[in-house]
Amino acid sequence: MSPAFFLCVLLLCFTLQPCHRIFTSAAGGRWQLLQKSIGISAMHMQLLNNDRVIIFDRTDFGKSQLPLPNGKCRNDPHDTALKVDCTAHSAEYNVQTNTFRALTVQTDVWCSAGALMADGRLIQTGGFNDGERRVRIFTPCNGNCDWVEIEYGLAARRWYPTNHILPDGRQIIIGGRKQFNYEFYPKNTAPGLFNLPFLVETNDHGAENNLYPFVHLNVDGNLFIFANNRAILFDYVNNKVVKTYPMIPGGDPRNYPSTGSSVLLPLKNLQASAIQAEVLVCGGAPKGSFFNAKKGNFVTALNTCGRIRITDPNPQWVMETMPQARVMGDMTLLPDGTVLIINGAGAGTAGWEYGRNPVLSPVIYRPDNPIGSRFEVQNPTTIPRMYHSTAVLLRDGRVLVGGSNPHIYYVFTGVLFPTELSLEAFSPDYLDPKFNNIRPTIVAPVNQGILHYGQKQTVRFSCSGPLVQNTVVVTLVAPSFTTHSFSMNQRLLVLGNNKITVLRGKTYDVEVTIPTSAALAPSGYYLMFVIHRSIPSNGIWIHLQS
Repeated sequence: MSPAFFLCVLLLCFTLQPCHRIFTSAAGGRWQLLQKSIGISAMHMQLLNNDRVIIFDRTDFGKSQLPLPNGKCRNDPHDTALKVDCTAHSAEYNVQTNTFRALTVQTDVWCSAGALMADGRLIQTGGFNDGERRVRIFTPCNGNCDWVEIEYGLAARRWYPTNHILPDGRQIIIGGRKQFNYEFYPKNTAPGLFNLPFLVETNDHGAENNLYPFVHLNVDGNLFIFANNRAILFDYVNNKVVKTYPMIPGGDPRNYPSTGSSVLLPLKNLQASAIQAEVLVCGGAPKGSFFNAKKGNFVTALNTCGRIRITDPNPQWVMETMPQARVMGDMTLLPDGTVLIINGAGAGTAGWEYGRNPVLSPVIYRPDNPIGSRFEVQNPTTIPRMYHSTAVLLRDGRVLVGGSNPHIYYVFTGVLFPTELSLEAFSPDYLDPKFNNIRPTIVAPVNQGILHYGQKQTVRFSCSGPLVQNTVVVTLVAPSFTTHSFSMNQRLLVLGNNKITVLRGKTYDVEVTIPTSAALAPSGYYLMFVIHRSIPSNGIWIHLQS
């Protein structure tokens, strides 16, 4: 056999592999410890339009290290840990001042869900025990506002559900443990529970593997719902499955407790007659991992991602291989259109004490790069972020990282992974000062400005260095509710660049067109960024209204 023939055979074998295995290693990004302790563990996080982050864990962890103010105590005869608790299990973190204050939740918020309404209020749903049918409302303020609870705001108990904001402004709440159905908030005249057989079909006996389903709003207004190892396109108005997608190759589960993560990739060409949408699902745990972990055998996590164009008439998964195996990882859309994969473990599953081998190095996924060159390993943290960790994008382009408590209570000594009360910030490489001369600064519109569907909007910005006009784009990012490795309602829209006008003093106008439909961008608050040569500005808040 000639060397040339042997080489051709090797190349042919490589191209026939089901997963693309080439990746690049860049080791970028910087870490900063913001708070050694905020007194609670950041199991759930949501950024509000006043640059505050609402954080909470669970009331039945026991006494936290964040006292309630003014001698206040929570009296809950149903709590499984403390009937009278004078410590907080929720906090408001002020990004701009790097400070935090205690908030009061009256009932258990453990493993719940949430989303922002169009007016900026955080609607949080469900939890455990006496919190399982609660709706909790937090209205952004600059004072001493706190949670307001509605006792029977839900028609069914919701523990491990997923929420998504809808084009009509309502939220849909899908699934949860032993709940194979969905409901809406706010309610119409009837409470309304609607069956979803797909959740029965994807439930693995004894392991489930379909909790916290990955839900994304498609550009046609229907919902892409991924649970376990497969997905449907769902018309929630008519309670009808519109499309059934192929099972992800390999058939391994990707949802809790075999927890992977998912994002709807950035939406582009928003004025086209047919807008394309793609979903990326990464990580998880092989079949049987949950039962193995319960026996003390921690199986190596999945190292694959599946990518699918959900708008195609005949959609197929394309598989790629990550630099590291990862379970319980978070996926965060960054303003430049890349995806940050962060947190998690290299073996085991979600659940009490079931994770091993913390993955300390984040990865940047570049969806527009050629396949085989999309992953870039970043600099590692020193803090393991295991079960119950979170990550959310901030307005300045950093990613806030917190949480990690794989124990039934707060445990700080004598365990592999102590309860983590700290907050860190990960700064992607685009925030390196060496890029300051090409970094845009938004001049107008003003922060908290109002935009309307379909309007032509001029965004004014400055840039101290030479401007490369064809690299300028404007993006909108919807802030997510993040828990258990899934960022609900996360969405990035690339508004593009209709034309650029050069003004005086290194100042420019870029004209963009705001999306025309609430199916593309539901009403509410978004972060707006100007991107130049892949370097984003600081964001501003805009309020998209009908």
